[in-house]
Parts: sequence; structure tokens; C-alpha cells
Amino acid sequence: MTLSRRNMFGLTGVGVAIAGTGGALGAVVSSGAESRGAEQVPFHGPHQAGITTPAQDRMHFVAFDVTTSDRAELVRLLQDWTRAAERMTAGREAVERGATGGGQEEPPGDTGEALGLPPSALTLTIGFGPSLFDGRFGLAGQRPPALAELPHFSQDDLDPARCGGDLCVQACANDPQVAVHAIRNLARIGFGAVSVRWSQLGFGRTSSTSREQATPRNLFGFKDGTNNIKSEDAAALDEHVWVHGEDGPEWMVGGSYLVARRIRMHVETWDRTSLAEQEQIVGRTKGSGAPLGATDEFAPVDLRAIPEDSHIRLASAGNTGARILRRGYNFTDGSDGLGRLDAGLFFVCFNRDPHRQFVPVQRALARDDTMMEYLQHNGSGLFACPPGVEPGGFWGQGLFD
Repeated sequence: MTLSRRNMFGLTGVGVAIAGTGGALGAVVSSGAESRGAEQVPFHGPHQAGITTPAQDRMHFVAFDVTTSDRAELVRLLQDWTRAAERMTAGREAVERGATGGGQEEPPGDTGEALGLPPSALTLTIGFGPSLFDGRFGLAGQRPPALAELPHFSQDDLDPARCGGDLCVQACANDPQVAVHAIRNLARIGFGAVSVRWSQLGFGRTSSTSREQATPRNLFGFKDGTNNIKSEDAAALDEHVWVHGEDGPEWMVGGSYLVARRIRMHVETWDRTSLAEQEQIVGRTKGSGAPLGATDEFAPVDLRAIPEDSHIRLASAGNTGARILRRGYNFTDGSDGLGRLDAGLFFVCFNRDPHRQFVPVQRALARDDTMMEYLQHNGSGLFACPPGVEPGGFWGQGLFD
């Protein structure tokens, strides 16, 4: 049995469930008697956890630059990260003897802020950015066609300090300290081989990825992600999320592509907009989340009742039928120095080919969506997330084999 951080140190509390089957969908393993914080998500399986896993409450996303030019050192880093991820998602310290079990005269092997905390459904998902395939590590020929850089969209105001990266790691958990601990320790393990390029903390998921979850609300107060792909819909996942053999290359089969967009929401301006106008802009009623002209949140959208420039019309009927799996979070990062909140949506989605799915939708939104008057896209990233890890393997092993 895998011991939780709490049990390892003799503290009272519930234990961690044994990781069983169901890793293909990142299923959460927990008995009914356990608290939500004790939930453990299996790390191993054909797909990485943190994609179809029922969306947790908190997120810490980080993009890294690889600072070493040694391919073998990069491989060792991915191996070390994988071992640490296996341990931390099971509720254990990042390394053996961790925070207090080493010598008194050496730095601890674990930073220690998660001691006594259960797994909290922690998932860690890795992705490889386009810049990793620039020739430094002999990977140029393995770059997937779908990993071409995203185009510039008409409403973009991107900050280079919040864009790109050779690697990314998405940590999601129901306890923010567990997620931050995981990222902090991966960064610590990677010292000398990687450096943090940019990061983002998120709270309050803005999409449901399971039929058992209620649709959450974004900072505009509207339900968000009503028509998201759900983890129970295997056929939709296979068609829209997971990479197939014919998509290429082989090392990405069973993986997916992550698009991250930091979207600042001008909440002060929105808050001075009438309810009627807000609902016309979104295309849904604010209370129930139903599309205009309907009373149920999940009612079919009647395009005759929806303005042509409304958000939900352009995000659905205004594209080529492409669907994406959304997994975003709200954020607030203080103020901008002018008395306004720096707050918004950290949009994350997974798709089989971002240039055939995400890009057409975003082009339509950037061109015609009235909501763009209230938004500012100032961060962006695209990453190839390889398939899951089998016991004894490591993140991205197929790429380096």
C-alpha cells in the first residue's frame, strides 16, 4: 500500500487508496469513507493523468527553458522528474528520505511544505514545446506537424515573458499547497538543467470534465464549458483529443496537444454592463446558463435566438465542427497599478490537432466575438503532451528511444 504524507509521519487522518485500474481516463481512486483530499489519481496508464481526470479545484502551470545542451542530461532530468511525479501523486515526498531524513549538513531532498498533506487528487502532466525541437538535442526530425507555432490572432497582445517554453508541467490538485509543492520540487530537481520561464496559479476550475461535475462559473459570473467533452465519452475523446497513428509521429500516439492562453478579463468594465447586454454577448442566461430562448442549461442552441456575434455561437456553429477538451482556471494576480484587478481566465485545452481545432475557433472569436472588447490575450503556449507512462518508463521516453 502507498502511504500518504500524513501516514508517513504518524499523523491522524484518512489513508490513501491503493492505485488500481482506470488510469486510461485518469480515474480518481477513493473509497466513500475517505475525504476528498485523500483522493489519489493513478499516475501510470496509456494517457497522462490531468487531461480527462475530473478537473480539480486548483492549478499551478509552469513553462521551463532547458538550459543544458546535453541530451543525456535532459533524459536524466525526465527520468528523475518521472520518479518524483510518481511519488508525489501518490502522496509521498519527492525523493526518499525527503525533507527530514537526510543528513543535517546537507539540503533536504524535499522542500517539506506538503508534509502531512494527502495526495489531494494531484496530477502532473508534461508537455514539450516547439523550441525543444530546434536542433540542440537531435530532435528536429521528430517534431510533430501539429506542433507548428500558433498564428498571431487579431486581438492578441502577447507578452513574450508569458509565452512559449521548451517544457511545461501542469499540476492540478484539490489543495493549492500540494500543487505548488509539486512544481517547486520539480524545479528544484531540475536546477542546472532547466529554468522557469513563466508560471501561472489558478483557482476555481472553469470547465467540468466529467458528467458528475456541475458546470462552474468564470469571473464574468457565467457558467463556462457547458458543452465540454466529458471523460465518459470515449468516442469523442478518441476523435478529438487523442493523437492517432496516422497523425504522426509515433512517439505522440495516445498523447494530445495542450494550448494555454492567459486571458485577462476587464472585470471593471464588464461589471458596469447591463445584465441584458451581458447575456446577449455570451448567448446564455446568467442564472441558469441556458442558451437564449431556452430554460435548461443543456438545451440545444437555437441559432435564431442567439446574436450572430455572441460568444457561444462563434465558439460552436461559427467553426468547422471542431471540438476541444477545455480545462481552464480563474486567476487573480493582484492589480495592474492603476486600481484595476489583473484577473481573468487561464485557458487550457487539449486537442488532437490544434491547427484544425483550436486555431479555427480562436480566429472566429478574435474576428467577430463582441466579448473580445472585454478580454486581452497576453500569454500563450503550445505543447505536445506524450502518452502516459508505463511502470519503469519515463515521461517522453518514446521521443528519445
